Order: sequence, then structure tokens, then C-alpha cells
Amino acid sequence: MTASHQAPFAPFAPCSGESWRSPWEMYATLRDAHPLHHVADGDYWVLSRYADVLAAARDTDRYSSADGLTITYGERERLGITDAAPMVMLDPPEHTAFRRLITRGYTPRRVAAIEPDVRAFVRARLDRIADLGGSCDIIAELFKPLPSYVVGRYLGVPEHDRAHFDGWTHAIVEANALGDPLTAAEAVTSLFGYFTELIEHRRTKPADDTVSDLVGLMPSDDIGTLLRILGFAFTMVAGGNDTTTGLLGGAAELLTAHPGQRRALLDTPALLPSATEEFLRLTSPVQCLARTVTEDTTLHGRTVPAGRKVLLLYAAANRDPRAYGPTAHHPDLTREGPQHLAFTHGPHHCLGASAARLVSRTALEELLARFPDFEVDAAAGTFADGNYVRRYGSLPFTAAGA
Repeated sequence: MTASHQAPFAPFAPCSGESWRSPWEMYATLRDAHPLHHVADGDYWVLSRYADVLAAARDTDRYSSADGLTITYGERERLGITDAAPMVMLDPPEHTAFRRLITRGYTPRRVAAIEPDVRAFVRARLDRIADLGGSCDIIAELFKPLPSYVVGRYLGVPEHDRAHFDGWTHAIVEANALGDPLTAAEAVTSLFGYFTELIEHRRTKPADDTVSDLVGLMPSDDIGTLLRILGFAFTMVAGGNDTTTGLLGGAAELLTAHPGQRRALLDTPALLPSATEEFLRLTSPVQCLARTVTEDTTLHGRTVPAGRKVLLLYAAANRDPRAYGPTAHHPDLTREGPQHLAFTHGPHHCLGASAARLVSRTALEELLARFPDFEVDAAAGTFADGNYVRRYGSLPFTAAGA
């Protein structure tokens, strides 16, 4: 793709996830020739270089989250969340105050405490794959059910109710890409209705989960309490489900495509934490999110008018040779370099990052121990719809290398 013959950036195909298969050349064109690019169709701007995206993520005064995180203007109104604003759509100091309450659920103790259950869940799923003869769709059998299990456990959702998550996530995330705000709004209404009942239940029967923590920490007679907890549930379900699926599917693809790196990981299991960071950098499950500039902002000789959306292209930033050198596009499990932006940075650094890391490391450790020669057929895989999260919708898996 060349800047002189093709538009360097266009919104991702609204009716298919196929445009996610290989956006890397487009990202390189943006970084090199159009570091601040205006997309006329939708009237938004795109930042793609590591230094620019990092600076924007840190500057919540200039780059606000309050008007939503997509390129859609009036996003919160369309989703019906003008009152129950998710934490990710709050700016400091309101965001900071609520985040302090939430962090109780993500203490090192509580994150570590889920590891035995996560490991048992993964092993049971791998047993099932073995029973299937070692061939399956790894997304359906493991990578999709696992984050739903973990998110449900954190929120205190009974296991028999967790099946709702996939429907809500699909409607909220993918209906937006399909231009179907009514379906997304109906899903939000259903999600809020379910969690309103769960919150009331936890007032009298608290458990060891984050919803119970918030019910106990916030005033019980304050409507704002209910709205904040509902907003948190929205964030967890809509943002914590597909992202881990995206990381695990992308990691399986990278391990198949780069057998030398896989061999290094099998020979030196202590590399798994740094390998997970490299997989996060290269896959960037959340490819991009938007902010709204609060004042006229000039970069690279161009000015973004106040009130316009700016798309922070994390995935392009995470492969920027200016930050990661000439091998930025290739996995290096011992890479040293700046912190990747897969969990963004600054006040909005992903609250569930430590849990996502633990879940992903555990899943990959167990997968490699059980099926060290596994392969996935990336060419035959399909991508889920959605303009912000890149994940496989299906990915053929075989337990032994061909």
C-alpha cells in the first residue's frame, strides 16, 4: 500500500472481520507518511506513532474519554449509558476516585487466588480437546470460554448465567460495527437489568466478588452507587471478554508461525512472562480506542479542532520501529524496550491487566505442556466483527504438528 495511490486509512469493513487479517502494512503507511491523519468519512483523526499515542493516553485533560471511546459521536446516548457511565468513560478526578474503590478487587492476593481455578478450567478443556482427537476450533473450545469464566467469577455471576456474556458482548461490540445501535442498546438494557438484580441480591447475601465489594463500600441508598456498579459491569463484560480471546488466539498463531521462538519457550519455561508481554505487544487485542480533544491540538503541522475524535491506534504504536527497532514486527521473547500499549497507559491503564496476564500465562503454559507440537491454521481461521478488538472468531487447531 502506498500513500500516493491509496487512502492510508479507512474504517474497518463494517460487515466482516476479514479486514483484521493483516492491517500491518496500512499501519506502517500511517506511521511513516501520515502520523496525524484525518478521515473525512466520520470526521475523526488517527494517531499511529508510539510517542504520540503514549502522550495522548497520558494526557486526559486534552484527550478526554467522557464522550465515549469509539469514533461515533454521541456514543453514550446511542448505547443508553448517559447516566451509568462506565469507568473507562470517566476522566480524572471522578475516574480516579472510583478506580480506588475498584482496585480492591484486583489486589495481588485476589488475582493470585484465581490461578488454581483457572488452571483446573484449562486442563478440563484440554482433556475435552484430547477426547475430540486433538482437532478442534480452539476459540470455541478454550479461548472464548476461558475469559467468560474468569469475568463471571470476578463479578460473582453464577456459572449457569455466564452464557449471557457472549450474547451481550456480541451485540454491544459487533452491532456497533454493523451499524445497528438498536441491538446494542437492547443488549445494554438486558445487561443492566441482570446486574441490577444481582446487586440487590448481594446487598443481603454478599460473596467474595467485586460486585459484593462495591455494594459494601458505597452508600446503599445512593442511586449513583447503582449506576457506578452497572457501569463497571458493562466495562467488564464488554471489555474483558473478547480481549483475552484475542490475545490467546494471536499467541497461538505466533507460536505456530515461529517455531524457533516456541522451542525457546519450551526449553526455558521461565521465558513465559516476557513471552506474554511480547504476544500482547504484537497482537494488541484492543487495536484502537478513541478520545475527544478538549481544545484545538496541533501535531505534525496539522490541527485537530476541539470536540473532534482522535483514534489512538495502539496496534500501530506497538509495532513502531521508532520505539522497538528494526525487528518491531517479529517476536523476540527476550525483547527489551519501552512498555507496550496493549493495556494503554496513564490513568486509564487497564484495571484487569494483571488478571489478564495471569489467565493468559496459565492457559499458554498448560497448552504447551499438554500439546507442545500443536498447530493452528491461521489461513483457515476467521475474524470476529468489531472495529476495535481484533480476535479470531474461529481458529482450526491440531494437537500434533503435521
